[in-house]
Amino acid sequence: MANEQIVNQNQQTAFESPWSGSERMMRALWEFCWLVFCQWTPKPLNPWRLFWLRVFEATIEGKPFVHQRARIAIPWNLTLRDRACLGDRANAYTLGQIEIGQRATVAQEVYLSTGSHDFTQSGMPLTVAKITIEPDAFIGARAFVLPGVTIGARSVIGACSVVTKDVPPDVIAAGNPCRVLRSR
Repeated sequence: MANEQIVNQNQQTAFESPWSGSERMMRALWEFCWLVFCQWTPKPLNPWRLFWLRVFEATIEGKPFVHQRARIAIPWNLTLRDRACLGDRANAYTLGQIEIGQRATVAQEVYLSTGSHDFTQSGMPLTVAKITIEPDAFIGARAFVLPGVTIGARSVIGACSVVTKDVPPDVIAAGNPCRVLRSR
């Protein structure tokens, strides 16, 4: 993956955190605020949830929708464009950047993982790579999207798919590993 980066090359052991103390503190504060102020809210209180995402420096354009049971690891690495949707129990593991385009839908229980490990090194350092979901794309329930993947505009990813590489625009793709089935 060309855009993959190693988070902490100077890691002494596999057990040390790549995050500074202040970063860990901000993540804990975020988890607390989401739990106390957002997780219990009904769907119509989406503007309240977007407010808290903005407080933690998520990039929000227009009026996206974030389900109250969605999980976002690091909100300052999340970009939501107008009318993007992050569904029920979707997990945005934003160790790296995740961008969800206009009117794109991330359905329930989808896992977007920007983090992995470099297994070629003995310390297995954390690596991160951006996930981009282009406008009008749809990712079906329980799909898993790996680091560095771009889902093309207007493409549909089938439920339970494992997306290991980029998906071009205007296709329907599914499977494990995910592959293009036909044009849309």
